[in-house]
Amino acid sequence: MKSTLENLEDAPGKRLVKLSLTVEEAEFDRDIDQAFRKIATEVRLPGFRNGKVPRKVLEARIGLAPAREQALRDAIPVYLASAVREHDIDLIATPQVEITGGEEEGPVSFDATCEVRPEITVPGYGGLRVELASPLASDEDVDQAVRAELRRHGSLVDVDRPVQSGDHVTINLNGTRDGAPVIGLTTEDWLYEVGQGWVAPTFDAELLGATKGADLTFVATPNGTDEAADFAVTVSNVQEMVLPELTDTWVDENIGEFDTVDAYRASIAERIGASKLNQARNSFIDRVTTALAELVDVDAPESMVNGDLQARLQNTIQQFQQQGISIDQWLAATGQDAESFIATLRVQSEKAVKVDLALRAVAVAEGIEATDDDLDAEYERIAVQVQQKAKQVKRAYEANDAVTDLMSQIRKSKALDWLIHHVEIVDLEGQPVDRDLILGHTHDEDGGHGHDHAHDHDHDHEGHDHD
Repeated sequence: MKSTLENLEDAPGKRLVKLSLTVEEAEFDRDIDQAFRKIATEVRLPGFRNGKVPRKVLEARIGLAPAREQALRDAIPVYLASAVREHDIDLIATPQVEITGGEEEGPVSFDATCEVRPEITVPGYGGLRVELASPLASDEDVDQAVRAELRRHGSLVDVDRPVQSGDHVTINLNGTRDGAPVIGLTTEDWLYEVGQGWVAPTFDAELLGATKGADLTFVATPNGTDEAADFAVTVSNVQEMVLPELTDTWVDENIGEFDTVDAYRASIAERIGASKLNQARNSFIDRVTTALAELVDVDAPESMVNGDLQARLQNTIQQFQQQGISIDQWLAATGQDAESFIATLRVQSEKAVKVDLALRAVAVAEGIEATDDDLDAEYERIAVQVQQKAKQVKRAYEANDAVTDLMSQIRKSKALDWLIHHVEIVDLEGQPVDRDLILGHTHDEDGGHGHDHAHDHDHDHEGHDHD
């Protein structure tokens, strides 16, 4: 087989190359032999076992044309895959093949128009900046938590004054439309905290300033509806929440683990800080990749977007099936239609494609490569996941011609590692955030390149059979 590669003028949003291949007649005759063996399993002739009919007998019976046609169907993809490997073509879509010779006799030749992954640059990646909510508990955070605990121990006291926000009022409520009661808006002796906004957007404002015994009538639109209703409210009592004084004695008597206010507040700060840190870590990689994708000034190739979208959709359907529900049931339960759901997935796919192109560009710009040691380590990691030996995983990747893809994924992972160690991290007020705190390691422990990162590189090994 001989092959040549030619760059084509790119179509809008596509980078195209053309492979031209020629298979000598003697070489293709072996493919015809294979086609005859395939046909032999489907032909029944007296005196011959299934699959054992000689080529000469079959050729005399059915002619050469059916076998040549079968050989073209079976062999062209094999020759094409070999040429793609030979020329190191990064395909992102199924090539368009045109047979240019040999359909009836002689050497076989064909052209394959291939869409390949575009190579881009991402100026500005070295100065990437991301915002994260501060992973530290503020005094306000602690104050709110302390107040919530004090409220649990507070007591309601009757007051003889107009209603204020935060007061608890006992009310009789009657909501109607055209004189007919509205479901859920008729109740008696309901203890309601003013300011919660549970009934209607303007409901709480109508209560403010009212006094015990007041009868109120007004029109408001209940939450969750578009149609106004007539409200009649009687305020039968007004109470305020009286909180205990926060003292060492109160802490010692009511918070079993601590005996001082300072120790109690410190424990709250630690708990809130841990929660905020987890939230910051969970969003960090997404913020980095989002910022990186925004630097990509070319459209995501449609073929790559469609491929990613199809994989996302299939994965979602499989997850629902494992839970015993269908995608239609889930859409109905969440009030979505298929079109809007797919549109949401498409946005994610467009970002994923841009991130893919950008990480490859960072790897090129920074001279990041996947070494043999990296590859061996990845085989070991996958082996643990699939509960097989690393040698079996390696053989599976080699048999599936997937080693090159795996090395590309490793390069992207290393490029992402580079980014998260160089990106500027600030909180929502622009103040620097400790990178080591987010990554979960210290320079003292590992020289600044710890491996306990709070992120997960998605190598996407689905589709490779490790059996």
